[in-house]
Amino acid sequence: MPRFLPFVLRHLRRNTIRTGSTVAAMALCILLFCTLQSALARFNRVVDTRSPRRLVTRNAVTFMIPVPQAFGEEIKTVPGVRRVAIMNGFGGVLPVRKEERDAGGATDWSNAFQNIAVDAEPYFAMNPELAVAPDELRAFMKDVHGCVIGRDLARRFGWKLGDHFFLESFVASYRKQSGPFEFVIRGLIDADPRYPGTDTEMMVFHFKYMDEALGRRIRAMTFLVEIDDPARAAEIGGAIDALFENSSFPTLTESEKAFTADFMSMAGDLGVLIDGIGLTVCFAILLVTANTMSMTVRERRTEIAVLKTLGFTSAEVMGLVVMEALLVGAAGGVLGVAGTASLIWTLDHVAKGTWFGFAGMELSPLIAAYGVGLALALGLAAGLMPAWGAYRARVAETLRGV
Repeated sequence: MPRFLPFVLRHLRRNTIRTGSTVAAMALCILLFCTLQSALARFNRVVDTRSPRRLVTRNAVTFMIPVPQAFGEEIKTVPGVRRVAIMNGFGGVLPVRKEERDAGGATDWSNAFQNIAVDAEPYFAMNPELAVAPDELRAFMKDVHGCVIGRDLARRFGWKLGDHFFLESFVASYRKQSGPFEFVIRGLIDADPRYPGTDTEMMVFHFKYMDEALGRRIRAMTFLVEIDDPARAAEIGGAIDALFENSSFPTLTESEKAFTADFMSMAGDLGVLIDGIGLTVCFAILLVTANTMSMTVRERRTEIAVLKTLGFTSAEVMGLVVMEALLVGAAGGVLGVAGTASLIWTLDHVAKGTWFGFAGMELSPLIAAYGVGLALALGLAAGLMPAWGAYRARVAETLRGV
């Protein structure tokens, strides 16, 4: 069959508009598939890197309802607990002008990023995957207005050690009447090589700073709890929750991995949602490609009859049609993967932002291979029925119908 490749390519060029539009539709399908799968892989990577030694204690109803700060001291009394740290998502966003107070109050949502207020000393002690230079960590611990920020995130905004910037939370109770919170970059976070895949696209600052600035009137959203034995996680979690089951704020303690997965599931079951969208789009593209191949075969009835008259077997004619469909699929797959790579690179580099708080996506070779394989499978599925019709075509009946 390879010797017939030039013949197949010449036929595809006979109607460039039809061929081009089919390839473009296939490429768009693969671009969507690869982009969604890359996003899902990014979410899964965040969940998978969570340590089994860490639990999260929150309000039993929802983590959106805070609990008293005093719960932290009681949690420390539970056997098996090593450290406890308050961990509150701040929800801070940048003013349009990063380095100044923005009197207009405009917000740059395109550059949102994760920022959390913590009890700094125990938090970093129980997160060894977050590597900060010792001198930088000491400087951060001494400065209540200080923060540490992921190195890639700092590079994205052009920040360096000692720079000042302002954040204002979109949570009303976390806003000061005097204006946005001011922070000083005291350290940069890198991922420890012993913990590959660690997410460092984040900013960490002192819970004490937020608590004091807001008049000591805020509560803890979550407590991060380090335990001495991951095998006892369920037992220790149950003991923690038993402390507060009769209080006004009953708690739920779960593994950090489970908590992260639950938090992300607020957007819905991402796996089912992404797979459903992908399946729907693939089915639509399959119909488009199958219709195109059927039109192609109908227009070539005379050519098919002549080929069989010249000695081409039915299998060879069928192979020509299948080869055309596979070429369309391959072209669409390669273009779709290239488009996905370009889109992700643009989001990570040209946009100079974190795409509404979501950054660090990458197109893995496995997802790229899946994309091309899916395109070939769609092309093959779309070409089989028209190819079977060409295989069964009788020379006399075909010529008589012309």
